[in-house]
Formats: sequence, structure tokens, C-alpha cells
Amino acid sequence: EHPLPLARVNCGTSIMVSLRLQKRLAASVLKCGKGKVWLDPNEVNEISMANSRQNIRKLVKDGYVIRKPVNIHSRSRVHRKNLAKRKGRHMGTGKRKGSSEARMPTKVLWMRRQRVLRRLLDKYRESKKIDKHLYHTLYLKCKGNVFKNKRTLVEFIHKAKAEKAREKALSDQAEARRIKARA
Repeated sequence: EHPLPLARVNCGTSIMVSLRLQKRLAASVLKCGKGKVWLDPNEVNEISMANSRQNIRKLVKDGYVIRKPVNIHSRSRVHRKNLAKRKGRHMGTGKRKGSSEARMPTKVLWMRRQRVLRRLLDKYRESKKIDKHLYHTLYLKCKGNVFKNKRTLVEFIHKAKAEKAREKALSDQAEARRIKARA
């Protein structure tokens, strides 16, 4: 039992009861801060009698003491701004803090590009579109920064294959001529 359960404060005409103890106990029982505790203003006398956690628990069960709901913190404005940023708004020079290298390192871009190109070369070698010799030369070209993207690499492969086919056709013709001349 608390020795001073009621502290009366005189506020002009009406006498107000201090419920500081009850609020503290309620905060502890409800596992929240004192600001989140709501004490029913119509049941002040009932609440003021409660001077133990057990009594507070009973008041909570009766609905005289309530834990206030969490305040709504809307993200709608943030979502709206992020949507605009995706379109490129609010991204001008005045909004940037780091250098362009810090914001998107060239090394990361390089690694991405190399992985894309090497993946393509692997795929083409697996599906027998290119032989291992062409693969190797193209691999080194990729490493040497010859191809700026996948499209240029694919175009180069088509050209190389066409060139190879043309050379093969010419050599076949020459061979046929030689055989014809011998006979």
C-alpha cells in the first residue's frame, strides 16, 4: 500500500486529483511511456483509488485505463517523391552531395559490363555459336575495353563469323580450282 495514494490539487472552484502514481504504474503495466497512457476522465475517483499494479490491471481490464494507439506516420509523400525521383526529378546538381564517382563508381560499372559480356561469351561458347579460339580472342578484347556494351559485341561476333565463312568459301573455291588444274 502506498502511503500517499491521493494528492489533491486545488484548481480554483473544482478540486483536481493528481493521478501521477496511477499513470506511472499504468505505463509500467502496459509496457509503454506515460504519454501513451489514457486515464478515463469520467472515472477519476475510481482510478485514484488504485494504488497498486494489481488494481491498475483491473482498471485496464475494465477499460478505464487504455494504451493509446500508435500515431499514424504516413509514407504517402515519400512514395510520391520516390516515384518522381525514378523519373529523374529532384536529382539535379543542387541535390547531389557526393562526387559522381562516389554516387556510382566507375569500377562497379566496369564490373557489371565485364560480367554481362563474359556471360554472353560463355553462352555462345556453350551453344557452339563460337569456337574456343574466337572465344579467347573476344574475351581478351572485352578485357581490353573494345566493346562498350552487349550489342557491339554481338555485332562483332556476327561480322567475325561472316568473315570466317567468306574466307572458308574462298579457300574452298581455291582448293577446287587447284584440284581442277591438277586433273
